[in-house]
Amino acid sequence: MKNILVLGAGLVSRPLVEYLLARTPCHVTLASRSREEIDGILGGQSRGIPVQLELDDSKSLEKLIRAADVVVSLVPYRYHVKIAELAIEHRVPVVTASYVSPEMRALDDKARAAGVLILNEIGLDPGIDHMSAMQVIHRVQSTGGRIFHFSSCCGGLPAQEANTNPWGYEFSWSPRGVILAGRNPARYLRHGEVQEIPGEEIFHHRWPYQVEGLGLFEIFPNRDALAYISTYGLEGIENMFRGTIRYRGWCHTVRSLAKLKMLDDAPRTWKDGATCADFLDELLPNGGGALVMRLADYLEVPVNDPLISRLEWTGLLSQRPIPEGPISPLDVLVHRLERLLGYQPWERDMVVLRHEFLAEWDGRRPEERIISILVSYGNPDGDSAMSRAVSLPAAIATRHILEGDLDLSGVHIPVLPEIYVPVMRELRELGIRCEERAERLVTTPFDGDRKSGSSLQPFHQ
Repeated sequence: MKNILVLGAGLVSRPLVEYLLARTPCHVTLASRSREEIDGILGGQSRGIPVQLELDDSKSLEKLIRAADVVVSLVPYRYHVKIAELAIEHRVPVVTASYVSPEMRALDDKARAAGVLILNEIGLDPGIDHMSAMQVIHRVQSTGGRIFHFSSCCGGLPAQEANTNPWGYEFSWSPRGVILAGRNPARYLRHGEVQEIPGEEIFHHRWPYQVEGLGLFEIFPNRDALAYISTYGLEGIENMFRGTIRYRGWCHTVRSLAKLKMLDDAPRTWKDGATCADFLDELLPNGGGALVMRLADYLEVPVNDPLISRLEWTGLLSQRPIPEGPISPLDVLVHRLERLLGYQPWERDMVVLRHEFLAEWDGRRPEERIISILVSYGNPDGDSAMSRAVSLPAAIATRHILEGDLDLSGVHIPVLPEIYVPVMRELRELGIRCEERAERLVTTPFDGDRKSGSSLQPFHQ
């Protein structure tokens, strides 16, 4: 009997493991540091094999990979290259939901020579965003059309009825990963001109964003959109943008955290018995006056600004103790947030993915835009929308690899029809659907100060 090795038993692993146990005849070896998390997912199923593993134990990791027919890596991205190198050596295909790093891309020749598929970016974003975009792009191109504008925005958020805390957010995946996204630089294309945004300025660039049927949100640039121009076959495109969706106020808040140096991840030594107020006091420039007054002055907002209220609600001005020992400002922040921004058992999360395309045929500019929207809700009594949307594409692809349907080698992302067609078809059967529509073009995205207006005009708070 074949064996699937799943590395990682975190927040998004359960739907993948349950799918593979239900829809393949294989053994599923679930390896993680926490036996409690493993047992919570496997639930004693006979074909589920629990293994406690420290990823830095290279010998044990290699033994598990050598015994597998396919590896699914749901661990932090910094381990993926090491896992892929071992898998290539033992000719075992690998599936991940993470972005392709330059180090991973450099393994392409070695993977092709070994006849091994390393399939990355097959989750939600990245993942479903690629696959749903390529469905439209390939269809337009097959009829002689040319895409000249593409924007793709995605977010995992509390459902509207669960959006009850001042931050407008709750964690459905790694809290540290969510916050660290506020340090990523970004690039996008606007009227043919490259816009480069340093990580420390990312939240200076944010826009109001309307999602049909859901209302007004805000977005900020997501990583390097230009990297996907050639991957998507969109050479010559004028506007290319990838963004992250949040409820309004998030960008201003995280921008302020960055200004306070709370996103720094270098461990520091704090005074014995330090409280949150002591922590914040040390991050602020020296000065007299009450802590809240100094904070408001430094952030250049009134004392009664919602931003100050959010920080107070988090307990960052309180006498609550911070964790002992050398610890980074980021870890202090995450320590507070993960205790307050978690989903309650009765609450639903929501995944929103929205694409917008403009295409021309024979040089004629369109009167309509093509919209593709995915809105998916979690089940309070089951899995979150985020865990399903991230892990089920990887699970479906894994099954097709095992069944010999994906005859590919090298480092790939899911932009080929032989990958995205069967995955998207089955996702639809599982209730994860991208709905397409054509809308009359009233405004042109990215026009900004041009007369026709814009759905993506910069604004600053």
